Amino acid sequence: MGYRVAVVGATGNVGREMLAILDEVNFPVAEMHAVASRRSKGVEVAFGDRTVRCEDLEQFDFSRVDVVLMSAGGTVSRAWSEKIGAAGPIVIDNSSAFRMDPDVPLIVPEVNPDAIKDARKKNIIANPNCSTIQLVTALKPLHDAAGIRRAVVATYQSVSGAGKEGMDELWNQTKAVYGLGDTTPKKFPKQIAFNVIPFIGAFRDDGYTDEEAKMWNETHKMLDPSIRLTVTCVRVPVFVGHSEAVTLEFDRPIEPEEARAVLREAPGVLVVDKQEADGYATPVEAAGEFGVYVSRIRKDHTVEHGLSLWVVSDNLRKGAALNAVQIAQLLDEQGVIQPASGYRTLTV
Repeated sequence: MGYRVAVVGATGNVGREMLAILDEVNFPVAEMHAVASRRSKGVEVAFGDRTVRCEDLEQFDFSRVDVVLMSAGGTVSRAWSEKIGAAGPIVIDNSSAFRMDPDVPLIVPEVNPDAIKDARKKNIIANPNCSTIQLVTALKPLHDAAGIRRAVVATYQSVSGAGKEGMDELWNQTKAVYGLGDTTPKKFPKQIAFNVIPFIGAFRDDGYTDEEAKMWNETHKMLDPSIRLTVTCVRVPVFVGHSEAVTLEFDRPIEPEEARAVLREAPGVLVVDKQEADGYATPVEAAGEFGVYVSRIRKDHTVEHGLSLWVVSDNLRKGAALNAVQIAQLLDEQGVIQPASGYRTLTV
């Protein structure tokens, strides 16, 4: 006995991860529906030891399900999420379409679980940007401990954040460099192989990109609007795993030792911080894992109460699919949704 679940965008990178993680954490699923565009109708995707055939988004009856995990992009979400919510199920949307809607809670369960109380306003819950998720997971316990005044963040974002096309472009360009082939960019504005691109999204009038603006807007909505935050988002030639160099200024003194102790007790955070040549986390170690890894915790001597740290996480897992599944678990635990049996699952 369990829930009737639909994953929209089931053939994409994040959609497949959602299916994998729902099985991995034993979310109580009575029925699983894989939903995608018409061209993917009939395509088989894995759910545990089973295969599920994709159904057509435009023909699917969403009143038949309890929870919808949506990962089909902002355009599809803007066209469908409110219609789906009106049909009864709660939509957990991975796009940016509803993140700043005041009637839509934006949730990282380790950071602001109480926001789940607003889930029924529109029957939509927004999943934050992948880079924001790992940032606020690391910042929340430190903010509670010493009050963050200001944060300066530089991201090192993997190509999987741009979908399969981004991963294919890095792979093909890398082969082309070694084979003296064509490295003309198609998905990214410049060559990504053996390069870094300090531009993700689209430029705004103030010179920042919308990807950078997402990070401070979402952090303000979930954590604290008084935190001053500036961001530079950079695409790097890594397949999976986003990294962030973070410098923080606090209201009161906080030593690295205290910060490590606070972070070790924080949900979802793993501290890997030894002053050794390999005593820190990288995307290679984070890939395939659930946690947000924090390393290189040290004093910033340029401000009165400052720390610098390094934050790494798998952007397809905690940065997208896992967070969405954790929101579904939170809905169950708080009784916002209930299976016919009345059974309750436990967060894993």
